[in-house]
Amino acid sequence: MDSFKELASRRRSHRKYSSQPVTEEELKTILGAALMSPTAKGLRKWHFVVTQDQERISRLGGIRTFGSSFLAGAPAVIAVLGEPSSQEMWIEDGAIAAVSMQYQAEDLGLGSCWCQVRGRESCEEGVSAEELVRRILDVGEKYSVLCLVAVGHPEDVRQPQDEAALKWDQVEWK
Repeated sequence: MDSFKELASRRRSHRKYSSQPVTEEELKTILGAALMSPTAKGLRKWHFVVTQDQERISRLGGIRTFGSSFLAGAPAVIAVLGEPSSQEMWIEDGAIAAVSMQYQAEDLGLGSCWCQVRGRESCEEGVSAEELVRRILDVGEKYSVLCLVAVGHPEDVRQPQDEAALKWDQVEWK
C-alpha cells in the first residue's frame, strides 16, 4: 500500500476464503500489529488465541444461529480476549487490537472479518457465544472473549470504499 488512506479504503470484510493456508509468518505479522496497538494506560492486557485447526474452526462457525458461519471456511481464526478484572478498558483495547489486525491482514493481501462474541447468544439455548468459544478454544476463566477475527486469502473481490459515499453529514465541525 502506498498510504494509510489507500489501505483504509481497500480494507473490506471478506467472508469467503480460498483453501490456501495463512503462513506462520503472516500470522506473526498480523499479531505483531495487534501487540503494537495502543491500549489504555499502556497496560497491554489483551490476550490472543490463534487456531488453524479446521475441526475447531468448523465448530466456531456454528457458535451463533446467525453471523458466524463464515468462520468455518477460514484457514485461521484469532480470538481477541481481555482481562476485565485487571483492565476496565479491555473492550476498547481489544477492539483496537482487532482492527489493527484487520488492517495488517489487508496490507499483506489477506482478507479478514470480525465476528462479535461478547454479549451474543449462541445457537444453544441458554448458553452464550462466549461460553461456546471458551469450550472450543479452552479459554481460561480470567479472560473474556470480545470477538473472533477470521483471516485468509479472500475468494471474493471487493471494491474499495467509495469516498463519494462517505457520510459527512454525521460529522460536526465546531
